[in-house]
Amino acid sequence: MALASASVGPTLSLATVNDATVATAVALAVTASFPFFLYGAWIMIDNDPITWGILTHHLKFILTGLTLTTVPMVGWMIPRLTDQLGGFAVLHALLGLQAYAMLAFGFTGIVRVFRAKWEHDLYHDYDEDVLLDAIGGETMSHWRKRIRIGVFGYVIFWLLAYVAGMVRYLFRYVLG
Repeated sequence: MALASASVGPTLSLATVNDATVATAVALAVTASFPFFLYGAWIMIDNDPITWGILTHHLKFILTGLTLTTVPMVGWMIPRLTDQLGGFAVLHALLGLQAYAMLAFGFTGIVRVFRAKWEHDLYHDYDEDVLLDAIGGETMSHWRKRIRIGVFGYVIFWLLAYVAGMVRYLFRYVLG
C-alpha cells in the first residue's frame, strides 16, 4: 500500500514572496529591535547592584534585539549586497559593519568583567563592599571603559545604519 502525499497548503519561500514584502518585514523587524535595546539598557542603568538575575533579565532583551537585527541581516541583507553595491547600500553596509565592530570591541570588556564577577561569585552572592576595580586587577577600569565605548559606539552606528537603511527602503520600495 503506497502512502499518498498530502499537501496541507501552498508552500511559501522567500523566492516566491515579493521583494518589497520581504523588505517591509525586515524593516519592521529591525525597527522592533530598538525598544528591546532601550529597555535592556534601562535595566542596567536603573539597577544597582547588578545581580545575576538582573543581568540575565537584561540579556533577554538585548539578545532579542540582536536577533531581530542580525537574522534579517544575515538571511536577507548580506546575500543581496553584491547585487546592489552603490550609494546608500554601501553606506548602510559600512555603518552596519561598524556597529557590529563596536559591539565586538565592547564584548572584549564584557567577557573580562563577567569572568571577574563569576570567579568571585558576585552574581549569586553579591557583596556591595567588593568593588569591580578590586577584583579585576589593575585593568578592570580599562575593560569597563571598553564596554561603554563599545555599547555607545554600537548604538550610534546602529542608529546611523538604521537611518541609511530606512532611506534606502523609502527610495527603493515606497517612492521608487
